[in-house]
Amino acid sequence: MPRESMKAKRERALAVEDRMNVHYPAAECALHYWNDPFRLTIAVLLSAQTTDKGVNRVTPALWERYPTIPDLAAANIGDVEDIIRTIGFYHTKAANVIKCAQMVLSEFGGEVPRTMEELQRLPGVGRKTANIVMNEGFGIVEGIAVDTHVFRIAHKLKFTKEETAGKVEEDLLKLYPRECWGPINHQWVLFGRATCIARRPKCGECFLCDLCPSCGK
Repeated sequence: MPRESMKAKRERALAVEDRMNVHYPAAECALHYWNDPFRLTIAVLLSAQTTDKGVNRVTPALWERYPTIPDLAAANIGDVEDIIRTIGFYHTKAANVIKCAQMVLSEFGGEVPRTMEELQRLPGVGRKTANIVMNEGFGIVEGIAVDTHVFRIAHKLKFTKEETAGKVEEDLLKLYPRECWGPINHQWVLFGRATCIARRPKCGECFLCDLCPSCGK
C-alpha cells in the first residue's frame, strides 16, 4: 500500500470529523461537575484509569461532605479515601484532590487557573486533564485531550504511530484545523465506547469503516 500523503491524510481526517458531527452533533462531557471548573478539575483527575460512571457515583458524596474548596483542602485523607474507595488508585487520588484544593487556595486565590501551564502545576493534573478543563470549563481550546479512547482510535485510523499521549496530540493537531479540536475528545470517547471498543471493535457496524485502514483487521 502506498504511503499516504499528508494532504490525503488531512482530507481523510476531515471526513472522519464530518461523520462524527453527524453521529454525535451535541457530544458533551460525561462527567457531572455542576458547571463548576473546580469540580470539573477534580472529576477529571479522578477519572484516570477509571470509568466516568464510576466517578459520577462517588462525586455527589464527595461534594456533600466537602462543598467548598476550603472544606476539601482541610479534609482528612482517610475520609476522602473512604468516599472514593470504589475507583482505581484511590489512595493517590485522595491525596491529589486534597493537595489540588490546597494549591488552588494558596497559589491561585481560590480560582482554578485558566492557562495550560498553571493547570498542570496542580497535583494530579496532566495535559489531558488541563485540556478538558480549559475546553469544557472555560471554553478555551488549546489542544485535544488524548485519553485512552482518543489514543486507541488515532492509531486505528493510522493518524499517528506515536506511543505517548503528548506526541499523539501533536500529530492530531497537525491534521485538524483549530475549529475541530474542541469536540474531538467527547465525540471519540462516545465512538470508542459504542463502536471502536478496545477488545471487540464493531467494524461491521462502523460508520467510519471505509475511512479506517484498520477496519475489519
